[in-house]
Amino acid sequence: MYKNGIKRCLDFLLSLAGIIVLSPVLLVLAALVRVKLGAPVLFKQERPGKNEKIFTLCKFRTMTDARDEKGNLLPDTARLTKFGKFLRGTSLDELPELFNILKGDMSIVGPRPLLVSYLPYYSEKERLRHSVRPGLTGLAQVSGRNFIDWDRRLAKDVEYVENLSFRMDMKVLWMTVQTVLGHTEEVAQDTNAVEGNFAEIRKKRLEETGTLV
Repeated sequence: MYKNGIKRCLDFLLSLAGIIVLSPVLLVLAALVRVKLGAPVLFKQERPGKNEKIFTLCKFRTMTDARDEKGNLLPDTARLTKFGKFLRGTSLDELPELFNILKGDMSIVGPRPLLVSYLPYYSEKERLRHSVRPGLTGLAQVSGRNFIDWDRRLAKDVEYVENLSFRMDMKVLWMTVQTVLGHTEEVAQDTNAVEGNFAEIRKKRLEETGTLV
């Protein structure tokens, strides 16, 4: 009952309350991003959601559009400013995802939405991560996402789905608070930067072993 009804109701009510309460913060951050990093204020990217339905994820941008003399974007590390690092380190760049939650594209807790290009490289069991709405925070993110390999990260997503309950969500939320307040890097970095090599890793494994796992 919690998974199929109560969870979505809580997501809607809590995201709406969060947007209302944090509206001054959202406005200030939007203004700061516009001044310090330029337009557009939001970074938007297509991600797979529940049942692999594609939606547009929104977060505050954290990098400039600095380019070299040929007009090519500089590497991410060169475009990530001190302010951008602050947004990521405090997870404030994730706040616009409250609107994704309100719309029903996401949940407060669930497997993080990854790149669309990763879809062909999940095992059948790992695809369970797409049987629920992706989350603003998740079990993998508070279990050392940046310090464990892909197999274990995705295993954490599956563990969450298989044990989804109100108690599990409260556990993940409490661990998220501890992680963010502790200023660890487990939820601070951008998905693209941290997880961008997944397709290459799985593609190589498939070529060498003929299997994804």
